[in-house]
Amino acid sequence: MAVQGGPPTFSPDGYWWWDGAAWQPAISPDRRWRWDGRAWIGIGETRPPSGVSTGALVAIIAAVAVLVLVVVSVMAFVGFSRVGNQSSGGLFPSVSGSPAPTGVTPTGVIPCDQLEHTQVHYHIVLRIFNQGNAVAIPTDVGRTASCYYWLHMHTGEPGIIHVESPADRIFTLGDFFQVWGDWAGQPQPLDASHVSSFTLTASQRLLVYVDRDDGAGPVAFPGDPKAIVLRSHEIITLAIAPPTVNPVGSPFPNGF
Repeated sequence: MAVQGGPPTFSPDGYWWWDGAAWQPAISPDRRWRWDGRAWIGIGETRPPSGVSTGALVAIIAAVAVLVLVVVSVMAFVGFSRVGNQSSGGLFPSVSGSPAPTGVTPTGVIPCDQLEHTQVHYHIVLRIFNQGNAVAIPTDVGRTASCYYWLHMHTGEPGIIHVESPADRIFTLGDFFQVWGDWAGQPQPLDASHVSSFTLTASQRLLVYVDRDDGAGPVAFPGDPKAIVLRSHEIITLAIAPPTVNPVGSPFPNGF
């Protein structure tokens, strides 16, 4: 089919051309050829003039994929951040009989493990007196239905602190009082004005003695009692005076 006269007239959408008598297709059925009024010329694409190009479609898909990746990454970051924050103390309240999970305590100081350790194992005796009267320390401090703190006591062994740790490190009396507080679910302070649940009055004072089982007997400790380093076969006496308690030296309990 040939054109008579001037250039052919195409429809606005480019799909048709006027041959002088009728409208004829200007695009081949497979959309690979275009009629220019004289011959079919390859157009190199299969889209309709009003459609979306392949390049544009690829760009849209890529943009959507990037957006999805960003959203997933943000959600994962937020999720892990929440888990991290909860693991640091917000998710696991420490109360008697309901400890923090293995290896973790709310303070992050002394862990509570499912089994007792034997790599490091020694004992200390702690005695507390309030106005001359001996104070009973709970013998299940540091032990729960599911775990043992590295510092704990045993039933039937009043005042004996067991240090059972998987590695050698320095433990202090302050560490034990911290475990006591974590285990009890309420603070057990130790300073010049407090011993566990006791608060000293203005007329009272705290006397501290340490017997290191070296033959010197009980020796007054003038510093912060929390700083006393726990050593094997040590006997520590905390006495709220008056009256003054005479910390007479006594042999370490047999079997320990």
